[in-house]
Amino acid sequence: MLYSVVCQEILRDFEGDWMHLVLDGYGADQNLLEDADAIYRFLDEYPDAIGMTKITPPHVYVYAGQKPEDVGVSGFVLIAESHISVHTFPKRQYVNIDVFSCKDFDTERALKE
Repeated sequence: MLYSVVCQEILRDFEGDWMHLVLDGYGADQNLLEDADAIYRFLDEYPDAIGMTKITPPHVYVYAGQKPEDVGVSGFVLIAESHISVHTFPKRQYVNIDVFSCKDFDTERALKE
């Protein structure tokens, strides 16, 4: 598991057609958060694991910020239902995962995967 969830936020529009799952993870393994290949694999495999349809390969970038605590890996994958993105801050042991979908999905399953 990439993260230990401290906070989750599930938002739906007024008709319940859109779901937005935002995961803020604290205390994650710094080496894992620095590993662009691991982030790529996560974005490549996660859509299938939660029943989404990947339409592009993942795009992953290493960011070398002006401050050491801002260095990290960011990536996203487009899915037929919308997108999934990941932003890591290894020095802070923090990861943010964002799943936005126009299709209902099982949030408990998404958290587990």
